[in-house]
Amino acid sequence: MTTSLSGKVVLITGASSGIGLAAAQAFAAQGARVALAARSEDKLRELAATLPDALAVPTDMLNETSVARMVAQTHAHYGRIDVLVNNAGRGMHVPVAQAGLAEYRELLELNVVSVLNAMQQVLPIMTAQGSGNIVNISSGTTKSLVPGLAPYSSTKHALNNLSLIAREEFRPLGITVSLVHPGMTATDFGYNSVQSDPKRAAAYVQGDSAEYVGGLIVQAVQSGEAEVYAESVQRRLKPA
Repeated sequence: MTTSLSGKVVLITGASSGIGLAAAQAFAAQGARVALAARSEDKLRELAATLPDALAVPTDMLNETSVARMVAQTHAHYGRIDVLVNNAGRGMHVPVAQAGLAEYRELLELNVVSVLNAMQQVLPIMTAQGSGNIVNISSGTTKSLVPGLAPYSSTKHALNNLSLIAREEFRPLGITVSLVHPGMTATDFGYNSVQSDPKRAAAYVQGDSAEYVGGLIVQAVQSGEAEVYAESVQRRLKPA
């Protein structure tokens, strides 16, 4: 039996475009109330206006205070937070030998540290409720070795470990932590990556739709599975 999302409060980071936007629309279609977090206030407000019950929460995920404010504002508005989707992130397409250290540190901050911060911020709220779901968006690149993607995939490897251990630690509190592993997805992600390779970025248009991945995120919440994979990623996994 899948969990009903009607009336649930879902906080989504990176919600102004791509997978985050698609996830917001998918949750809203299931009757959820959605809080939309990203840096672009204008885009968030435009999106919120198209959904039945949505809150725009402008947030800089690299700023600890801003993340704390995001969670507090969502909780104050809705009185609870049932689901946190940590979707905000960035890629880095560059060989190991050419990876800039400053850029890599910032990537770690966004892809890993900000996720840890968001989880810590919602933890007291979900603990008091006795229930909650956290979905962290990883990457299919963690299931294969792709030259040129080590800086990016290494941050997602760290996120995987953080998430799966948090799943065990949070389970007694009634909180379920899940990972979603998208494959290549047709968004602007490739173009927005650090030291982006134009040819590699252009290849993303041939990937899965953002709507497909948004559906996987909904699936993760409804099923409570530890890890949910895009079909393209699933095909690369070795049999157990």
